[in-house]
Amino acid sequence: MFRNRPWLRPAILSLMLILVGLLLCPTAMKAAITDAFDQNRNRLLSYVLRHQTESHFSGKEIDNELSKAAFHLYIKQLDYQKRLLLFAEVEQLAVFEDRIDDEILSGRVVLAPFTFRLLENSVARAEKAVEKIFAGPFDFSVDEDYETDPEKLEFCKTESNLVERWRLDLKYRTLNRYLNLLKDAGFDDPLKATAEKLVEAEVEAREKVRKQYSEYFSRLKKETLNDHFDRYLNAFSRAFDPHTTYMPPQSKEDFDISMRGSLEGIGATLREEDGYIKIVKIIPGSASDRQGQLQADDVILAVAQSEDEPVDITDMRLRDAVSLIRGNKGTEVRLTIRRLGHTPFVIPIVRDVVIIEESFVKSALVVDPVSGKRFGYIKVPSFYRDFETTRNGGKGRNSTDDVRAALKELDKQQHQGLILDLRNNGGGALTDAVGITGLFVGKGPVVQVRSGQDAKPEVLFNYNPQVAYHGPVVVLVNHFSASASEIVAGALQDYGRAVIVGSAHTHGKGTVQVVMDLDKSLTLRNMRQYMPLGALKITTQKFYRVSGDSTQYRGVVPDIILPDRGQNNKFGERYLDYSLPWDTISAVDHKHWTTPLDYARLNSNSRLRVESSEDFKEIQRIADVLGERIKDTRQSLRIDKVIQERADFQGMDSPHGSGSLAEAEESTDENSEAEEPEAEEKDDQQKLIEAVLKDAYTQESMAILTDLITPEVEVVKQGR
Repeated sequence: MFRNRPWLRPAILSLMLILVGLLLCPTAMKAAITDAFDQNRNRLLSYVLRHQTESHFSGKEIDNELSKAAFHLYIKQLDYQKRLLLFAEVEQLAVFEDRIDDEILSGRVVLAPFTFRLLENSVARAEKAVEKIFAGPFDFSVDEDYETDPEKLEFCKTESNLVERWRLDLKYRTLNRYLNLLKDAGFDDPLKATAEKLVEAEVEAREKVRKQYSEYFSRLKKETLNDHFDRYLNAFSRAFDPHTTYMPPQSKEDFDISMRGSLEGIGATLREEDGYIKIVKIIPGSASDRQGQLQADDVILAVAQSEDEPVDITDMRLRDAVSLIRGNKGTEVRLTIRRLGHTPFVIPIVRDVVIIEESFVKSALVVDPVSGKRFGYIKVPSFYRDFETTRNGGKGRNSTDDVRAALKELDKQQHQGLILDLRNNGGGALTDAVGITGLFVGKGPVVQVRSGQDAKPEVLFNYNPQVAYHGPVVVLVNHFSASASEIVAGALQDYGRAVIVGSAHTHGKGTVQVVMDLDKSLTLRNMRQYMPLGALKITTQKFYRVSGDSTQYRGVVPDIILPDRGQNNKFGERYLDYSLPWDTISAVDHKHWTTPLDYARLNSNSRLRVESSEDFKEIQRIADVLGERIKDTRQSLRIDKVIQERADFQGMDSPHGSGSLAEAEESTDENSEAEEPEAEEKDDQQKLIEAVLKDAYTQESMAILTDLITPEVEVVKQGR
């Protein structure tokens, strides 16, 4: 930002140092910040963090390059939506762009307290502007639009520009609330409501949004200097990679929540990113998993308790958002969700405990209605392992034994091929990734693990020579298949043991993190007065396939790629700031599976079927439409255009992909209730079979298996 005026940098920096020195002077600001901000403790934290990050896998130096990355992340955390700071204010802060490394190394942090005071003024300015905007009604007949993607916005150069940005933002939110109120009042066509009702709805909508923003500003004004320092340290940590984060000390309950990232009551893993609360993973067997709509990468915009007014959680701290989402079993929470390509929608979830059985391996024998052949189906929701029971001398349940048992049971039923479903499997125990791979390839290497750029990789072997299943295998994956799932899919692909089928690529998380308790790094007794210091989650290892390819960043690319309604979404490691790159190391010797796979023939046959499949045509149509919506991030604020857009995309915001197993299971339940209201509920096995037969992806997987076991001359290209 100082490219054209480099001579200003020293002068501005000197001025800032003087100002911050005054801010930190005990006589000037003692009452305000002495208790909240202990410089000695922060120097200690800086010292501890810089030494702990030396064990990061990347070996990154704390230098100007890292400083610029940390500064970029810090600004995004401060004002991602670019509604608080002006361009000139960000330009003032830019003097620190290449100085965060110096601050961390010296222990004298200037940026955090300076920004704290700067943001105080910015928040007051924005609050005043918002109150003025809400003073009068919005005119929804004016033809104007609003940019919904902050990445496409620049910081405003004048206060009048900033006020206009706020006006469009508030009008956008009020218009959505206005249309929802009219719909709830029974007006499917809002324009047909009486003039009196339209005025009443506008006033109510405006008041509800005004109240939300009043709470938003109240929350911002409660932030302390320590909160800003924590944000600063987190930006520094995330500059190493997106999974390395600083976690400040909290009460034990909140600390545990931040460590495991689990939302008690709904069962989801989340993180705080750029002012938003984002879903990372759905816990198998949880209330969210059973409800079926919430997905990884969804952003939670607001939280409501049943019929109560939603609370906007934008820019809310993770622990505060968690307190709203958690609740007693049996109570309902409503999450307002933003998903790429979709208009915001509400997901109601009844809080519950995790049903363990739902998180275990499921299996079934299915008969392909097209070929008449019998196939096994195994769903692995996660790579679970009961380490606690095993440590205590018991036989803890694990996913390897459960898959082995499922294979044995299916073998009795003389099936001719197997579908191993790893879709939406976010990973789990590395032990089971190795064990489950071994069930299909026998004794041999499965994955390589490296603990540093120059470290010699450790090869993890499966030592059991017994192959539990010798027949043809299709492995189903999608963008939500991550970590251990990618190890299994990658190994089976490298061995030529299975045909990998699914989305264009898997998630691409090929790293391992450990959590370091920073208090344990304190060796001097007089330093313990500053405890607790919090924790650092840090990336220490990286996975590599037996081929030598990393699973990091690129993920696993399937042998056969099928249309996916979310194929234009930016989901995966490759879209995260400063993610570690894909690379390769030396391959390890491994036996290729005895039966070679004719990938060209399999792809050709699959392509013909997909092109004639009505299910996949619809999936592709939705993917194309959503792709266009993702590109066009400007939203009209003229009511008739918005109403038309809602009509055009009615049904497009369904949370499931057309033909997905989740949707098939849901429709199976609905149909059974509609057609057999007095019949006994179908058992879980029958429901699973019906869902598999309705799922477009498992249908195509059965067709691929048929190709594998049928001579080329006998293959019939049939639509499904």
